[in-house]
Amino acid sequence: MLKSRKFLVLASLISITFTFSSCLNKAGSKHYCSSNSRGYLKLALRSGIYSDVIKKSIADFEREKDIYCDIVELSESNLYNTLVDNATYPEGQYDLCMVDSSWMAEFTAEKMLANLSKLGYELDDDIIPATKTICYQGDDVYLAPYYGNVTILLYNKFMIKEAGYSPEQITSLEDLLAISKFQKKRHNLGFVFRGDTENNTVVDFLPILRARGAWVVDKNNKPSVNTDEFRQAVYMYKSLIQTGKAAVKNDLIAAIANKSAALGIGWPGWYTPIRNSSMDYIALTGKYRKDSEPNNSNIYGIWGIGIPKNSMNKEMGEELLAYLMDKNVQKSTIQFGGVPCRYSSLKDEEVLKNYPQYAAVCKALESGVYRPVMQEWTQFYTILGKKLKLIIDNKISVTDGLDEAQKELEELQKK
Repeated sequence: MLKSRKFLVLASLISITFTFSSCLNKAGSKHYCSSNSRGYLKLALRSGIYSDVIKKSIADFEREKDIYCDIVELSESNLYNTLVDNATYPEGQYDLCMVDSSWMAEFTAEKMLANLSKLGYELDDDIIPATKTICYQGDDVYLAPYYGNVTILLYNKFMIKEAGYSPEQITSLEDLLAISKFQKKRHNLGFVFRGDTENNTVVDFLPILRARGAWVVDKNNKPSVNTDEFRQAVYMYKSLIQTGKAAVKNDLIAAIANKSAALGIGWPGWYTPIRNSSMDYIALTGKYRKDSEPNNSNIYGIWGIGIPKNSMNKEMGEELLAYLMDKNVQKSTIQFGGVPCRYSSLKDEEVLKNYPQYAAVCKALESGVYRPVMQEWTQFYTILGKKLKLIIDNKISVTDGLDEAQKELEELQKK
């Protein structure tokens, strides 16, 4: 009897401890929890600012709906692998997930996401139109654009002024090159770029490519990297990077902030300018020369949210998704570093008074473009990134490098 009582006490303590710990977030602060919750949802999210924003805004949903949300934070690669593995089970572990746009071709082909339209959710007109293009299969919605990551131009305020420019006067790639060459002559760095991985090399180059009016694939999603326009974009990119050097993310930010470098391609989630900071950012105009027509040249890195097709709680998952995408909830996330894809957030006078940089984010999102939707995108950018690195390091000519890339990419798509 005594042993039985000890066992029951121990079991109770374990249960209490587990319940209490599950009601705390990683920082140990209180988290909504009820032993009689109406439901339980498990979320697979991209770690960093992306999941942080959801964690900050989810407590009211849990309280109002009496639903407990268990958040699993994963790196980009781990999140992808987790979702792919989860899709192999008839009953999935997750009820809401973050999805990178470059995964959509595979997720669509493998039917990994639930049809949100059939669950009663639709994207409204307040969401910036170009950000929605990746979200549909036919007329039905399968993804919602949650975090508006998009490339922007980081610049040092003092260094562009020294070169005779104001932010409003940086209207073309020619202006970027002029500023970068000016600072190079003063023994500073001009344009710093990310060349540490094949993916970063390609993504850093894509805004330059788009401004030239070229793209990595044609209208049929076939490789188009050995065209005259593509070559001209590479020559422009080489001219820019010859004024600076390669840097990883944190070093790139530090170089521009500390007045060691003038310019670089970045993302809003990297840096929040304040009134007295030396670094700020603007949207790229998409113009190659001052007299050129603009092209959509800001590259999306938007994180969408969706519901796994094998979720056992789709209806409650849709409630959470609709809550997270609500215009008022999205606006409230800005104070935590959120970047909504909504006009009501990015053009709000009070928001812009406190966060003027969101005007640039809005312009960038309006003129943005997703990377190609193809299942082979990882292999595609790896091949192209390796060739671009050889070109940048002058180990192969621009023409030969792009011809070789074209051939290898065509072979990739034949497999």
